[in-house]
Amino acid sequence: MNERSPAPGGLALVEALVNTVDLESGADTMDTAEGRAAFGVAERDVADVRELRESLRAVCLAHAGHAPHREVTPLGELLARAPLYVAVDERDGSAALAPADAGPLLSRVAAAVAEALTAGTWLRLKACELPECHWVYYDRSPAGRGRWCSMSVCGARAKMRRYRAKES
Repeated sequence: MNERSPAPGGLALVEALVNTVDLESGADTMDTAEGRAAFGVAERDVADVRELRESLRAVCLAHAGHAPHREVTPLGELLARAPLYVAVDERDGSAALAPADAGPLLSRVAAAVAEALTAGTWLRLKACELPECHWVYYDRSPAGRGRWCSMSVCGARAKMRRYRAKES
């Protein structure tokens, strides 16, 4: 559904993870072996990944000024379980937060969030306003006030609903 380019840096991982489920159709990439493999997720960990995904979606909804669509575990609680360390490049002295274990998805997401916080891009990762969508996208609008994942689909639906509501 998303016609936008992927989020920058590590946020692309977060965006892709949250968008593994289509809320309108119910199709969930985590239901397939290929989908799980794309994120390095074992079948036994799918429930935890879904919990992480919905906590991330709730934060992206908050970034866009919307309430969560359901009760979720606070993202901060989940990320507190992800060990990170400061990695220093010996060649140039640059430093970044890195997952202590490169395997677990939670640690990679925590590192991506930390990178986005440092870069000032975290608040630009938003969820579409429409309740049947809530697709996550990176808001590249100059003012940072994007509302829909796709202007041609969700934006048009929202505008048509508002128009019809005025007419009745």
